[in-house]
Amino acid sequence: MAMAAHLVYADAQGRMYDHPYLEMVGRTGRDFCRIPADELLPLPPGSDLFVLPGRRPVGYDRRRRRLVRAGETSDLPADAQAVAAFMAPAHTMSYLAAYTTLPRAPVLPLFAYTAVGWRAGRFWVAGWRSDPDVRQDIQLVDCDQVERGVRQRLAAEPKNRLLQHLSHCALTYGCPAARNLFLGRWEAPLPTSPGCNARCLGCLSHQPQQRFPAPMQRITFVPHPEEIAGVAVPHLQEVDQAVASFGQGCEGEPLLQGPTLVAALQLIRRQVSRGTLNLNTNASRPEVVATLVDAGLDSMRVSLNSARPEYYTAYYRPQGYGWAEVVAAIRAAKAGGAKVALNYLILPGFSDQPAEVAALRELIHQTEVDLIQLRNLNIDPDYYLRGIRWHDHGRPLGVRRMVAHLQKSFPGLRFGYFNPAWRG
Repeated sequence: MAMAAHLVYADAQGRMYDHPYLEMVGRTGRDFCRIPADELLPLPPGSDLFVLPGRRPVGYDRRRRRLVRAGETSDLPADAQAVAAFMAPAHTMSYLAAYTTLPRAPVLPLFAYTAVGWRAGRFWVAGWRSDPDVRQDIQLVDCDQVERGVRQRLAAEPKNRLLQHLSHCALTYGCPAARNLFLGRWEAPLPTSPGCNARCLGCLSHQPQQRFPAPMQRITFVPHPEEIAGVAVPHLQEVDQAVASFGQGCEGEPLLQGPTLVAALQLIRRQVSRGTLNLNTNASRPEVVATLVDAGLDSMRVSLNSARPEYYTAYYRPQGYGWAEVVAAIRAAKAGGAKVALNYLILPGFSDQPAEVAALRELIHQTEVDLIQLRNLNIDPDYYLRGIRWHDHGRPLGVRRMVAHLQKSFPGLRFGYFNPAWRG
C-alpha cells in the first residue's frame, strides 16, 4: 500500500510547506477523515493551489492516532494557513480540504476546494480523472495561437458582438471553451442571455457585492440570431466532433431567450447539418425546451446540485418555476429525441449521502437521462451547507463508490465531465 501524503500548509506570508510527519486530512460533509492512498492522484497540470484566509489546517498524527489542528503541536504554528487545490477540468474531487474556520473569516470565492498533500517530491490531490477527453487540457493550449484565432475571426466578422464578447472571455478570463472556439476545435460557447430566473448561491456571473466577487462578468446584450449563427456555423462545418452550446458561465438562463434561440437554431441548421447543438440550462421552461428540440437542438444539460427538491430550491432559489418544471423539461427533451445530461455538482459528504443517492437514482429512473457529468461545486463548503440548511443524516458512501453504485444500477448510463458530440 502506498504511503500517505503529508499535510501541506502555508505560513502567514503564504509560503507553502509540507509537514514532516502529519498526514493530509480530507473533509466529507462537515467531518474530517483520513484519505485512503488509492483516492489520491498527482496534481493534474493546469490545477491551482490556494491559501485559504481565515482557515487553519488539520492533519493526522499516526503516532498519537488523532487529528491535530494548528497550534496543537509546536511544529504546526498557530498562525498556519490551510491550503487547497482547484483541480484542472476533467477531474472530480472525492474529498474537500480539511480546516477549521476562524471567527469573521471571509467567505471563500467560487472555486472547488480539494484536499491536497505532498508525497515523493510532488503534490497529490483527492480525486480522479472522470473524463478522458483532453479538450481543456492546459498543455494543449497555445496562447499565441488563441490570439491569432481571435484576430482572424474578428477580421472576418468585425461587427459580430458575440465574437467580440467571446474574444474577451478567451483572452481575459482564459475561458477554455472560448479558447477552443478560436483554436477551431471541440466545443464552442454560445452565450445569449443577460438575465436569469434563478438566484444561485454559487452564480459565476452575478453576486451581490457584500458576498464575494463573481469570477466573470455576464453578457450584457442578447445577440441576434445571425450573430449566433456567425459563431456556430463555421465551427460546426470545420471541426471534427464539433459541439456548440448555449448556456455558459458568462450568462444567465438561455431559456429566457427562447425566440432568439429558436431562430438561431433554424438558421444554423439551414446551413449545416453536422455537429451537436447543445443547451446548458436550469430547465425551468419545459414548453421552450420542446420548441428548441423541434428547431434542431440535439442535447440538453441540466445543472443540479441535488435531486432532492428542498435542497435544489435552497441552492438555485428559482424565480417563477420549481422542481416539477425541471423534471418536465427533461421529459420534454427526451420525448423530442434529444439526449439529456445532468450536470451534477459534486460536494463530498453531501452528494454521496444515502438519501441524496436514492433521490438521484429515482430521478434517473423516471427520466432515463443519458449522461451524468461529474462537476465539482465551486463554492465555499460552509457557506453552501449553511445556505441550503443541510441536516446531516446517514454516513456518506464516498464519491467514487457513489459513481460505481450508479454504474451498476444503470448499465447504459454514461459518466463524464464534458458535453459529448452526440451527432457527428
